[in-house]
Amino acid sequence: MHLSENEGIEGNTFVVTGGLGFVGSALCLELLRRGARHVRAFDLRTTSQWSHDLLTHGVHIIQGDIAQKKDVEKALRGVDCVFHLASFGMSGKEMMQFSRVDQVNINGTCHILDACLEFGIQRLVYVSTYNVVFGGKEIVNGNETLPYFSIDEHVDPYGRSKSIAEQLVLKSNGRPFKKKNGKCLYTCAVRPAAIYGPGEERHFPRIVSLAKLGLLPFKIGDSSVKGDWIYVDNLVLALILASMGLLDDIPDKERRLIAAGQAYFVSDGSPVNSFEFLRPLLQSLDYDLPRASLSVPQALLLGKIFWAIYTILYPWLNRRWLPQPLILPAEVYKVGVTHYFSFLKAKQELGYVPMLTPREGMAATISYWQQKKRKTFDGPTIYAWLFCVIGMTSLFCAAYLPNVGSVPFIRAISIFLFRSMWIVRMVFLVATALHVGEAIYAWHLAKRVDPDNSKAWFWQTFVLGFFSLRFLLKRDRESERVRM
Repeated sequence: MHLSENEGIEGNTFVVTGGLGFVGSALCLELLRRGARHVRAFDLRTTSQWSHDLLTHGVHIIQGDIAQKKDVEKALRGVDCVFHLASFGMSGKEMMQFSRVDQVNINGTCHILDACLEFGIQRLVYVSTYNVVFGGKEIVNGNETLPYFSIDEHVDPYGRSKSIAEQLVLKSNGRPFKKKNGKCLYTCAVRPAAIYGPGEERHFPRIVSLAKLGLLPFKIGDSSVKGDWIYVDNLVLALILASMGLLDDIPDKERRLIAAGQAYFVSDGSPVNSFEFLRPLLQSLDYDLPRASLSVPQALLLGKIFWAIYTILYPWLNRRWLPQPLILPAEVYKVGVTHYFSFLKAKQELGYVPMLTPREGMAATISYWQQKKRKTFDGPTIYAWLFCVIGMTSLFCAAYLPNVGSVPFIRAISIFLFRSMWIVRMVFLVATALHVGEAIYAWHLAKRVDPDNSKAWFWQTFVLGFFSLRFLLKRDRESERVRM
C-alpha cells in the first residue's frame, strides 16, 4: 500500500476510545500532527497524566462509559473513523473482575459497532491482543492464519472477551449502514505485542514497584523463552496505516479494500526473553534483578494460589489498600512460554515497518524512568522495613514491657543475644538516638537535595535509620556530579 503519510487523516474527524491512556493519547496527538480536523478522546476518566497535553493541542475530551450505549453514541456522532482502544482486565486485579471485563470488552464493542452503523462511520480499527490465538502453548513466528484459541480454554476473562470482541468486529466488516445509502462499515483488527515506552502505565510501573521493594525474587521459565514487544510510536504508526487500509476510495488493483476484514500482528520484530528485555531498565534504576528461577508448572501453582486468595478478596478488588497480586496464571504464560509472531502481513499489505528499534525504544524508556525516580521518594526494600520495624519493636518489648503474651519469649531471645537486660536497654536507647539523629540530618539534607519530600525522608529515616539515609546520600552525590 503506497499512500501519502496523511491519507485519510487530513480534514477528518476521529474518536479514540481509551484516549486518555498511554497509547490512546499518543495516537490522538499523532492524528492532529498529521492534519486531522478534530480528534475526540473518549475515556471513563476525566484526567490522566496526558490530559493537559491533549487539551493544549486541541483534543476534545469526552468523559463516558463505553459500557453505556448513550455515552458511546454521544462520542461517536459525526466522526469519520473510530480507533477502538478501550479495554479492561489486561493484568493484575482487573483481570479478576469478570463482569466488568465483559461489560467493557464485549458489550462496549457491540455499542461501538451499533453506533458506527447508526451514524454511517465507515472505518473502525480495533486494537486486539496476541491472546486471541495464544493460550499457553508455544508459538514460534506465528502468523494470521492461526485459528482462534478455544473460547472455553482461556485461563482469564480478558483473553476470552477480546477474542469474542475481535470476531464480532471482523464479522461486521461490510455490513451496510442502517440508513441504507449504499455504503457500509469497514473494519480491521491490530494485534500488538506487549507495549512499552515512556509513561506506559500497565506493565512497567508494576514491575518497577515490585523491584523497588525487592519482590522480584525469581524469573519464570528458562532463558530460551522469547516473546514480542512493541514501542508505542511503532504501534501508533501501525494503527494509522490500518486506518488508511480501510479507505474505500483507494482500493488496490483488484478493487478490494486492503485491510477490510483483516487482522494484523505488529511488533518491533525482535523476539527476546522478557527478563532480559527488562534487565537494562532495572539496572539503570539500581534495582536487583531476579536470580532464582521457577519452572512454568511451579509458577502456575503460585499463580493459582494468588488467584484463589484474590477471589476470596473479590469485594475489595477496587480498594487502593489491596496490592496487586504477585503473579496470576495468564501472566505466567505470557512470560514463561515462547510466543512471538511475524508482522510480514502488516508489512506487505499496510507498509508497516517499525520506526524505532528496541534499543532506541528502551533508551527512551530508561530516560523517562530515571527522571521519574529523581523526582519521587525512594527507599529500601521491604526486607529492610521488616528488619528495622520488627527489630526495634522487639527491643522495646524486651526492654520495657511486662511479661505478658509473647514478651517473655522475645525477652529471652534478647538476653541470649545481648547477655543482660542492661545491655538490651542500652542497645535500644542507642539505636533510637541514632535513628533520631539520622532523621534530623536527613531532613536538613533533603531540604537541599529533595525539598518536596523532606518530611517523608525524615520519617522514613526515623524508622529505618541508615537503610533510608544511604539512598538520600546517594542522591546527594548524584546531584553534586550533575552540578559539576
